[in-house]
Amino acid sequence: MKSLRMVFGTVSGDDWSLTLRYPKEGLTATEVTTAMQSVIDSGVFTSGLNSILSAEVIERTVNELVNNE
Repeated sequence: MKSLRMVFGTVSGDDWSLTLRYPKEGLTATEVTTAMQSVIDSGVFTSGLNSILSAEVIERTVNELVNNE
Protein backbone atom coordinates (compact mmCIF):
# COMPACT_ATOMS: atom_id res chain seq x y z
CA MET A 1 0.00 0.00 0.00
CA LYS A 2 1.24 3.48 -0.82
CA SER A 3 0.48 6.69 1.01
CA LEU A 4 1.43 10.33 0.66
CA ARG A 5 2.59 11.97 3.88
CA MET A 6 2.68 15.76 3.91
CA VAL A 7 4.23 17.58 6.85
CA PHE A 8 3.34 21.19 7.62
CA GLY A 9 4.63 23.71 10.13
CA THR A 10 2.15 25.45 12.44
CA VAL A 11 2.07 28.95 13.93
CA SER A 12 2.89 27.41 17.32
CA GLY A 13 6.09 25.85 15.93
CA ASP A 14 4.82 22.28 15.90
CA ASP A 15 4.83 19.83 13.00
CA TRP A 16 1.47 18.64 11.69
CA SER A 17 1.09 15.82 9.17
CA LEU A 18 -1.62 14.75 6.77
CA THR A 19 -1.45 11.27 5.27
CA LEU A 20 -3.50 10.22 2.26
CA ARG A 21 -3.77 6.63 1.06
CA TYR A 22 -3.43 5.62 -2.58
CA PRO A 23 -1.78 8.71 -4.06
CA LYS A 24 -1.81 9.18 -7.83
CA GLU A 25 1.12 7.50 -9.56
CA GLY A 26 3.87 9.79 -10.77
CA LEU A 27 3.18 12.74 -8.50
CA THR A 28 5.70 15.53 -8.92
CA ALA A 29 7.17 17.81 -6.29
CA THR A 30 5.44 20.74 -7.98
CA GLU A 31 2.01 19.07 -7.78
CA VAL A 32 2.44 18.20 -4.13
CA THR A 33 3.79 21.63 -3.19
CA THR A 34 0.86 23.30 -4.97
CA ALA A 35 -1.62 21.03 -3.16
CA MET A 36 0.04 21.67 0.20
CA GLN A 37 -0.04 25.43 -0.34
CA SER A 38 -3.75 25.14 -1.17
CA VAL A 39 -4.34 23.36 2.14
CA ILE A 40 -2.51 26.15 3.99
CA ASP A 41 -4.35 28.90 2.08
CA SER A 42 -7.77 27.30 2.67
CA GLY A 43 -7.48 27.60 6.46
CA VAL A 44 -9.58 24.46 6.74
CA PHE A 45 -7.55 23.13 9.70
CA THR A 46 -7.66 24.98 13.00
CA SER A 47 -4.07 24.07 13.86
CA GLY A 48 -2.78 27.19 12.06
CA LEU A 49 -0.75 25.66 9.24
CA ASN A 50 1.75 28.17 7.90
CA SER A 51 4.58 26.36 6.11
CA ILE A 52 5.50 23.34 4.02
CA LEU A 53 8.11 21.16 5.70
CA SER A 54 8.22 17.93 3.68
CA ALA A 55 6.33 15.38 1.64
CA GLU A 56 7.03 11.76 0.88
CA VAL A 57 5.42 8.76 -0.75
CA ILE A 58 5.59 5.80 1.59
CA GLU A 59 5.31 2.28 0.23
CA ARG A 60 4.45 -0.37 2.77
CA THR A 61 4.19 -4.12 2.33
CA VAL A 62 2.08 -6.11 4.77
CA ASN A 63 2.50 -9.87 4.99
CA GLU A 64 -0.49 -11.11 6.93
CA LEU A 65 0.27 -14.23 8.93
CA VAL A 66 -2.95 -14.76 10.86
CA ASN A 67 -6.37 -13.19 10.41
CA ASN A 68 -9.19 -14.55 12.56
CA GLU A 69 -11.78 -11.99 11.52
